[in-house]
Amino acid sequence: MRRTLLRNPSNDARALAATASSSPPALREGTEDGLSSPGRSEADSLSPNPSRKREGHDPVRTCILAREEAPRDGLVRLALSPDGEVLPDIRAKAPGRGAWIGVPRAELEAAQAKGKLRGALSRAFKTQDLRIPDDLGARIEAQLLRNLLDRLGLESKAGNVVIGGERLDKAARSGKLHLLLHASDAGQDGAGKLAQAWRVGSDMEGSGRKGLTLPLPRTILSLALGRENVVHAGLTDPKAARRVSEALDRWLHFIGPDPASRPCETGSQGASAFPPGGSQIMTNSTEGL
Repeated sequence: MRRTLLRNPSNDARALAATASSSPPALREGTEDGLSSPGRSEADSLSPNPSRKREGHDPVRTCILAREEAPRDGLVRLALSPDGEVLPDIRAKAPGRGAWIGVPRAELEAAQAKGKLRGALSRAFKTQDLRIPDDLGARIEAQLLRNLLDRLGLESKAGNVVIGGERLDKAARSGKLHLLLHASDAGQDGAGKLAQAWRVGSDMEGSGRKGLTLPLPRTILSLALGRENVVHAGLTDPKAARRVSEALDRWLHFIGPDPASRPCETGSQGASAFPPGGSQIMTNSTEGL
C-alpha cells in the first residue's frame, strides 16, 4: 500500500514506540480550523473567555464527540489526507481544517462503532467524503506515546533530566526536583524512598505527595532518555516538567485506566501524583511551569 510522509517534522525517537504505525499521509490543505463557538455560554465551557489566549496557553477547542471545551494542548487534532483519510495530527501542525478529540480511546472507538464519530467528523470537516481507518484509536495512542518519548528525549539532551538513585535523592532533598517518574517495573522500596526525599525537599511532609509510575518498562524509558537501565527519572527545570506533564497527561487520558500498570497514587487514569482529589501531575511549583 502506498504511504507518503507527514508534512509534520519527523519524530527523533521513532523506534521507541514499536507499536506505532507508519507515518500517515500528508494532510489536506484548506481553511484553518476555527476557535470554539462564541455562542456557547460560560456554563457550557470548562473555562471563561474561551476565545482568548490566557497566560501563554493556547485557546480552547471543542471536542466533536463530548461537545465540551478544553485547552487545545489537552486535545488531539484530526485532519484529512488528500485522499480523504482521517489521520491524527498530534502536534497540530498540518494545514487545513481540523477536528478535535478529547475523549479516551474506549469512548472514541465506541462512537466509531456506532457511527457517531463519522457524523461528527463530517460536520467538522464539512464533507461526507472521508474515510476513518479501523485502527484510528491505535494510531492516536501510538503517536501520543511517541510524542511523550520524544519530549523526554529532548529534555534529557537539554540537561533537564536527572537519573540514578543518589543524584535523584540529592536533587529531591535540595528542592530542585519538579517531577518524579518511575518505570513500571521499579521497586516499591526505591520509589518510596525517593518520594519521601521529594516531600522533605519541597517542605511537604505528610502531604502524601508521590512520584508517578508510568505504564512503561525501564527498557522503553531508557531508550527515550538515551541511557541504560533507567528505573527512576526526575525533571529539575519547572518549564521542562510542565512540558513533559502536558505530553504525559494527554497520553494517559487517551489510553484510560490501565489495570496492568501500578500507579504510585490512585486517581483518574492512575496519572495524578496528587493525593486523591487532585487533578494534575504535581510539580514542585504551582505557578510558572
